[in-house]
Amino acid sequence: MAEPKTKANELPVADFINAIPDAQIRQDCWSIVEIMQEAAQAPARMWGTAIVGFGEYRAVNARGKGNNWMLVGFSPRKQAITLYLMLSGLDRSDQLLARLGKYTRGKGCLYIKRLADVDLATLKELVRSSVTYVARTYPKAGS
Repeated sequence: MAEPKTKANELPVADFINAIPDAQIRQDCWSIVEIMQEAAQAPARMWGTAIVGFGEYRAVNARGKGNNWMLVGFSPRKQAITLYLMLSGLDRSDQLLARLGKYTRGKGCLYIKRLADVDLATLKELVRSSVTYVARTYPKAGS
């Protein structure tokens, strides 16, 4: 198994977020930092050059090979803000997503244009639930 290209590093999160040209997206990202930091009980760290992640766990595949990955994270992309959450294992994810608001979904991601498009209380619950699920599934998960 090849080493992943996206790893935690010491690049400054503030520099990355403050360089976002769109003021509303920049403000949304700072709000997401607060939400994810509180849920993960871990500080924001850069993963690669374009992902802000919180906490860390070791994901191991069926062959016993593993890589470190963030508990939760996000990346402000051109089309939308990508939220990296573990949704597949959540018991109530369909109920929560039905209340969330305007989003699209990928395999392990939620895509939102702006925080104003979603219900913040529901987003916080999704983030907390994702962190709890990862911590339960990967007992050594943490910061």
